Amino acid sequence: MPITNQTFVRATALLLLVGLLALLGIIGTNVYLVERSQGYFDEVIQGRIARRAAVDLRVTLQDIESSQRGFLLTQNEDYLDLYNGALPKVDEQLIALDQVLAPYPQAKPYIETLKTDVALKLGEMARTIDLVREGNSAAANAIVDTNEGKATQDAIRGFLDQFIEAVDQRLTEGVANQRSTFNLLRWVSIAGGLVILAVVAGAFWAVISYTRELARARSTVEELNTGLEERVKERTADLGKANEEIQRFAYIVTHDLRAPLVNIMGFTSELETGVQAVKTYIEAQPKEDATPTAVEAREAALTDLPEAVSFIRAATRKMDGLINAILKISREGRRQLKPEPVNLQQLAEASAAAVHHQVADSQGEIDTDIRVGQVFTDRLSIEQVLGNLLDNAIKYQDPSRPLRVSISARHLPGNRVVIEVADNGRGIAEMDHERVFELFRRSGTQNHPGEGIGLAHVRTMVRSLGGDVTLTSTLGQGTTFIVNLPRDLRGYLGNAA
Repeated sequence: MPITNQTFVRATALLLLVGLLALLGIIGTNVYLVERSQGYFDEVIQGRIARRAAVDLRVTLQDIESSQRGFLLTQNEDYLDLYNGALPKVDEQLIALDQVLAPYPQAKPYIETLKTDVALKLGEMARTIDLVREGNSAAANAIVDTNEGKATQDAIRGFLDQFIEAVDQRLTEGVANQRSTFNLLRWVSIAGGLVILAVVAGAFWAVISYTRELARARSTVEELNTGLEERVKERTADLGKANEEIQRFAYIVTHDLRAPLVNIMGFTSELETGVQAVKTYIEAQPKEDATPTAVEAREAALTDLPEAVSFIRAATRKMDGLINAILKISREGRRQLKPEPVNLQQLAEASAAAVHHQVADSQGEIDTDIRVGQVFTDRLSIEQVLGNLLDNAIKYQDPSRPLRVSISARHLPGNRVVIEVADNGRGIAEMDHERVFELFRRSGTQNHPGEGIGLAHVRTMVRSLGGDVTLTSTLGQGTTFIVNLPRDLRGYLGNAA
């Protein structure tokens, strides 16, 4: 199944989300399990310390008791060396055991009982030793025979044995908990690693699939582009031929129309001469004849015929102008373009200088702001374009204010340039923004002579240069013509070929 761009984005996002959740889960679980393992480890350490303190106390008490019994039996002071050496350790070991069990308030009563029993046992042994030293062995033996010391020692030993057994059990549980925690951590890491591997595999599959789709799409596009280039060349050639045919047809038609027009104009001149002769003859006749025929003849000769001839003359002049306009556009379309280096700054200044006197008559001015250096284009076409646009600005200036015209040029992306001719004239209504580029179409009040071919001619020339011309205008404020052209006409002509 082909993977689309949207599917690839969704799959990648889902995989990243799953991978992120898996990673966060692994990190969170690892932190939790490590903290849990650390807790078990701390418990084991504390248990070992407590066990060591209990064992040390038990051994110390056993050493003290053995030393005391040896002294009672032999009355030899050497047996008390162990007693004297171990006795100071008892308090230290009781304090250590008390500190270990301090976090457990429930153990406090048992520790206090242990301290009491230890004090009783040590006191009993100290009394017997003192009695033997005083020579009263019988009294010392009597204390021993009461078995109170033995009972206390058994109670101490029993408490310590139970305590050590409880600690051992707790240590066993702690070690088991640590082992289970480590096992769980291992399985979580394995499961998380498998999830991440699955995510990576899924992402790898998505990338490979998408890359293959892109490669197939690129191959398809290349094939289509190859065919498209061929079709474009064919269509361009067909359009070129059709354009040549249209231009040839327009030239032939206008040329053929001119012949009868010349005849009409010639016969109109002869008719005008004849009418003038008739008019002169009628004016020389006496006006006393008031018959209807004479009145009609006089009116026809003096009024109707001269008026009709003037109408015919005006119509033929207009038709002659239209035919000349069509021939001009046809010749321009058939003219071979000659790309050459053109300095836009110099060309704009020359175009402005050509109409300077017309602008100066209305106290106007023309500014130039050319930010483009040399371009390769057809010089004559650019000169005609700028000339037509400047003539248009002068022709349709607002008489209520001095004319201001600005010619500017700048670079555009795609190796193109834009030339703008802005004026503060009377402007063009929005509905006529596109119509003014049509042949024989004019906008607004027509108080200047013209056939309406200027802007149509401009668009024809600009499009032949590989560009286009548009305008922006506000009625009553002014108009800006925008000419977009390739920087190098040679490239356009090469592609068009």
